[in-house]
Amino acid sequence: MNSAEIRQEIVVGVDPRGDWHPAVAWGADEARLRGLHLRLALSVPPRHDTQHHRRLEQDGRRTLEAAISWAHARWPETQITGSLLDGFPGRQLALLSLQVRLVVLGSRHLHRAEEILSSGSVVIPVTAQARCPVVVVGHPEEGGQDRPCLVVGVDGSEPSKAALALAFEEADLRGCAVHAIAVWQPPVFSLRTGDTLFHNQRRRLYDTVAGWGKKYPDVRLHHEMQIGSPVEVLAEAGEHTLGIVVGRRGEGGYTGMRVGSVVHGLLHRAHCPVITVPAL
Repeated sequence: MNSAEIRQEIVVGVDPRGDWHPAVAWGADEARLRGLHLRLALSVPPRHDTQHHRRLEQDGRRTLEAAISWAHARWPETQITGSLLDGFPGRQLALLSLQVRLVVLGSRHLHRAEEILSSGSVVIPVTAQARCPVVVVGHPEEGGQDRPCLVVGVDGSEPSKAALALAFEEADLRGCAVHAIAVWQPPVFSLRTGDTLFHNQRRRLYDTVAGWGKKYPDVRLHHEMQIGSPVEVLAEAGEHTLGIVVGRRGEGGYTGMRVGSVVHGLLHRAHCPVITVPAL
C-alpha cells in the first residue's frame, strides 16, 4: 500500500468515559468535506484483572457501535468503520497517526497532574507525538462559531508555515476566511530596540503570508501583528471562530509531553477546536 492510499483516512479517538459527540461530529464533517474514509477508534487499556478487562472491552464495543451509528446518521454516504484497539489510548492513536491524514480528539480538560500521571491521558501525548495534524475539539457550548474564519499563529518558523498551509487548505474547503496573527512578546533584555524587533517580526509575517492569496483566490486573508502573550492573544482571537491552527515545535520527548509552550497553553485555554500541525 503506498503513502497516498494510507493517508486517505481520518481517525477519531472515541472516549468511552466522556462525551464523544463533538469529536465524532468534527471528524465526520471533515471526512465528508475531503471525501475521505472515517475510522472511529476506541482503545482499551491493559488490566491485570482479566474479567475487568473483558468488561471494558464489551463496554468499549458498545460505545464504538453507538458512535458509528451516530456518524452514519449524520453523513450516510461517508465510509465509516470502527477499530477496537488493545492498549493505552495515547500510544495507540499516536501509532495510527503514521498512517492517516488527521487525528481528531475530544478535550476532557485534564489538570496538569492528570496529563502526566493518568495512564488514560490522550490529548498531550498524541498532540506531541503524532506525525499528522491533530485536532482537539471542545464542547460546542464552550465556544460558538459566530465568525466563519480560522485563526492561525505565524512566526516565520517551519512549523508555523505548515500551520498556515493547512489553514488555507481548510478555509478553502469550508468557504471561510483566514486570520493570520503574529504575536510579539517584548523581551525582558535585548541589545536591540523594541521597535526594531517589532518591525522585524512584522516583516516576517508579511513574507510568510505572501503568495497564498494567488494559490487560494477564494479565501479571504486578514493578517496582523499583536503585542502580548501568544497564548492569550491567539485564544482570544479564536473565540467564536471555527478554530485555531498552530505549528508544533516540540519533538515529543520520552514522556510525550513536549508540545511547545504555545500549543500546551492553547490546549488548556482555548474553547474552540485547536489544530496542531507538525513540520515534517
